Amino acid sequence: MRGGLPVKDIKEKGLYVGIKSLELEGNVMSVYFEQLDFPVVISKQVFKNEDESTGILYLASSDLSLTYDKETTIYKKRWKVEEYHKSIKSNLSFVKSPTRTETTQISHFTASIMAFVKIEKLKIRNNLNHFAIKNLMLIKATKASYDELQRLSTPHAQFA
Repeated sequence: MRGGLPVKDIKEKGLYVGIKSLELEGNVMSVYFEQLDFPVVISKQVFKNEDESTGILYLASSDLSLTYDKETTIYKKRWKVEEYHKSIKSNLSFVKSPTRTETTQISHFTASIMAFVKIEKLKIRNNLNHFAIKNLMLIKATKASYDELQRLSTPHAQFA
């Protein structure tokens, strides 16, 4: 029900409003989405990005008992899982596994998890994100390769 009307009537009459027009910041509101037959709790979270720009997240849950604080706390925990998946795929080549057998796939998975733990330690120690650490490592590796190429390109380098 919304305003005394059953969901079916709301859909038929098109009584929907845009989510951006709702006063949500710091609050939760029980609403119906056009595609759903049940209500959800939504909230709006405004935050500052590292570059000082403003970001906005709209959070939704089917748990109608959630408060704003509970909904944002759950989201923060879930976001850590998203960061993990993104990093393990983008920075640690998990999805590029050339393995074909179960044993080699397990080995690749284990190595990826170990690499994640190491890069997470580096993140904490150096106050950098995973992408910045990967970028620094690639720059250092490229420089070392170039220096070695220069050394080998000089006359009699193999005898030095």
